[in-house]
Amino acid sequence: MEVTVIGAGLAGSEAALQLAKRGIKVKLYEMRPNKDTGAHKTDKCAEFVCSNSLGSYDVTNASGLLKKEMELLGGELIKMAYEAQIPAGNALAIDREGFSEKVTQKISQNPNITLIRDEIREIPDTPTIIASGPLTSETLSESIKKFTQNEHLFFFDAIAPIIEAESINFDIAFWQNRYDKGEAAYINCPMNKEQYEKFYEILINAPRIELKEFEKNAKFFESCLPVEVLASRGIDTLRFGPMKPIGLIDPRTEVENYAVVQLRQDNSAKTLFNLVGFQTNLKWGSQKELIHSIPGLENANIVRYGVMHRNTFINSPKVLNPSLQTRERKDLFFAGQLTGTEGYTESIASGLLAGINMANYIEGKGLLTLPKTTVLGALTQYITDPLHDKFQPINSNWGIVEKIEMPKKERKNKKLKAEMISSRSIEYLQNINI
Repeated sequence: MEVTVIGAGLAGSEAALQLAKRGIKVKLYEMRPNKDTGAHKTDKCAEFVCSNSLGSYDVTNASGLLKKEMELLGGELIKMAYEAQIPAGNALAIDREGFSEKVTQKISQNPNITLIRDEIREIPDTPTIIASGPLTSETLSESIKKFTQNEHLFFFDAIAPIIEAESINFDIAFWQNRYDKGEAAYINCPMNKEQYEKFYEILINAPRIELKEFEKNAKFFESCLPVEVLASRGIDTLRFGPMKPIGLIDPRTEVENYAVVQLRQDNSAKTLFNLVGFQTNLKWGSQKELIHSIPGLENANIVRYGVMHRNTFINSPKVLNPSLQTRERKDLFFAGQLTGTEGYTESIASGLLAGINMANYIEGKGLLTLPKTTVLGALTQYITDPLHDKFQPINSNWGIVEKIEMPKKERKNKKLKAEMISSRSIEYLQNINI
């Protein structure tokens, strides 16, 4: 039996590799480069579009534990992500081009996978995993809408600008990780109060790209808000968000600055850096003015401006089981951000689960439904909870994971609690048959 996987992004690539290594033939469809998404820059599989970071790899962080869970479940992309890792403190940042090239090569060379560069317009009536992503084409979206009998929900995702490292003024900028943890991997551009207020004035008065009529009631995902939306909430919002100076003492002055703009390495050659938390929909001329107002970036060469794009997702609580199998059709699964799992790590993890469960379905085995004691189980059960009335995308966090009993005197010890939750999940996954 053959499986169709729609979309060669992070989720679709993972799902295809999971099926292939179990001896199942896969037709993996990707519409790029024949049809553009408006956000992707290449035709490669598993392209990172927004940030190049998968978040923390520390298992006392929910995102870090999810990465460990993927390793224990036999994830393929997480292994390749570590192989393409570049310095970023406690975060798993990758050389995005090198990673995508590695994934594309592995898929292209796999005898069980046929990569087809074509757009799927209708849901096939054969075993299928839909992982077409948040930028699903209009024609396939209509087919999905017809199947789900629910209107698509949508929010907007924004991409941060990228700067050429050689153009950064290191007489002002300095290297340091927050709280000096590990080898310095971030470039920091410090601001005093006057500089910050000037920056803020430019930002809140900068013209934005006009939204189309159907986009005007857009909902932004909270963890990827455009910097101008954050700034509109008050003059100090950025100073307690992406520009917080806490834990960043300039080693030259031993002063904690009023605000700090951080830049994170974007490629393995360390020639490109992206502005952390600076996703934006400002017009490009305004972006240039804003970036050049940042101390240390006054002559920055901007190699990619920020953009904003519509992200589509299904009403998963009405459509999916926690196995990511649709309730109405047993041979149809969804994976990736289309399900309402937000984030790179989460997208890969959902593709992993969908791939495992499609293989189990074909082989006549029981489907894998993970408990809420694991991050992946908590995530999939959250997005498929039928009690959700106003469903919105979510990423991995401790709030959705089943609580753990602790001695009363230790309940305020957050680190110990995270360690215990992580140990519980790891022990469970080490003792199940996949």
